Amino acid sequence: MNPILACLLLPLLGALGMALATRAPDMRETLTLAAAGALFACVLRMLDPVLAGQQPELVLLEPLPGLAIAFRVEPLGMLFGLIASGLWIVTSVYSIGYMRGNAERHQTRFYVCFALSLAATLAIAFAANLLTLFLFYEVLTLVTYPLVTHAGTHQARMGGRTYLALLLGTSMLFLLPAVVYVWHVAGTTDFRAGGILPAGMGREGIAVLLALFVFGTGKAALMPFHRWLPAAMVAPTPVSALLHAVAVVKAGVFTIVKVVLYVFGLEALRGATEWLVAIAGFTVVAASFVALYADNLKRRLAYSTVSQLSYVILATALLAPLSVVAAALHIAAHALGKITLFFAAGSIYTAAHKTEVSQLDGIGRRMPWTMAAFGIGTLSMIGLPPTVGFVSKWYLVSGAMGQQAWLALGVLLISTLLNAGYFLPIVWRAFFRPLSAEALARPHGEAPLPIVLALCATAAGTLALFFFPELPLQLARQLVPA
Repeated sequence: MNPILACLLLPLLGALGMALATRAPDMRETLTLAAAGALFACVLRMLDPVLAGQQPELVLLEPLPGLAIAFRVEPLGMLFGLIASGLWIVTSVYSIGYMRGNAERHQTRFYVCFALSLAATLAIAFAANLLTLFLFYEVLTLVTYPLVTHAGTHQARMGGRTYLALLLGTSMLFLLPAVVYVWHVAGTTDFRAGGILPAGMGREGIAVLLALFVFGTGKAALMPFHRWLPAAMVAPTPVSALLHAVAVVKAGVFTIVKVVLYVFGLEALRGATEWLVAIAGFTVVAASFVALYADNLKRRLAYSTVSQLSYVILATALLAPLSVVAAALHIAAHALGKITLFFAAGSIYTAAHKTEVSQLDGIGRRMPWTMAAFGIGTLSMIGLPPTVGFVSKWYLVSGAMGQQAWLALGVLLISTLLNAGYFLPIVWRAFFRPLSAEALARPHGEAPLPIVLALCATAAGTLALFFFPELPLQLARQLVPA
């Protein structure tokens, strides 16, 4: 069987098996882990050919002449596919502990929709053209909606409406017209290295088309179309991890990087991205200020995600080879660091039922594994060694200096200080402040073992990629000329 087809079918078959195992939770969760492991192995099978310069392909169907639902595994898609499929394994382990530990309802629906989300994510990662990417981008929005509204409360339904309205609204108003226009002027929607737009398009026209793509990709959470992300924090923590690290937001920034490289091309965009550097820089700093004053832990992490995603957009908009490498690396770095932080937030909620930063005094002495992992994720978000966040930020700073992009460098300096300002006090509270009287009256330890194992695994991955970054670097460097 074609390995791409196998990667798309495995989560779907897993979802079917989970749905049939509603009355057998042990079997359902075994199927979840089996599907996740098999998917990662299937993606891994294509790694060596991609590193060798090959690009496995699959044409699923061609509904109209010249418009096909087709897939091609190039280096950026390979990197995204590895991240998504690898993190599905640890998120599945985490979900078992979280869903059981909190006695969540509708657990089968949760696992089924999670598997469907991974199928859509892999389809986005391996899309060979704009049509395929757009279709599965929309599918991802629809299959994650039941996860956002999982709790069934009024607040969850309101969050879900915001989620749907902003993501479907931006894609229909901006992204779809951009795809149709590219088809009109280029005669194709296929992704090609160096771009597919015809020569002679003016800078203004290119800038307008880029704006349609950027603002139409609402999942990238660029201001002012970012509100869906904090609104979706009403979802259970494993869903927040899916939204912030595994699938949804990564699909957004991945789409922007892929469009810049394979629809426009770096050379065609010269002189047309200054506005995007400014807007991405504003989003980085403004979201960091909101996070600085947020007491709710998940809200603080949500606005941190808004800020960190714009690092990827900022790096791409600089159009320097090193900054494009930084954009690809930061997709991986943010995935590991942020999923660790959300896993820790869910661990705290499960064990101590605390949701506010101001409630975390001394909690590190009761939950040392959780808060140590949180500390590692914090270092990666700030961009400090020995974490992979330092590697991606190093390339981003190097690319900005090479372009003499002083505005971008100023943004990076300010945001680094703000990241330290809203993350390090959490670690300080956890380990160096005494427990409150309320906490002393309610003893607790770590969360269930699957939760702790999962967050320790992602924290270890954040450290490991600092010392062994060769694989993501190899894939990222294939995106740009030597």
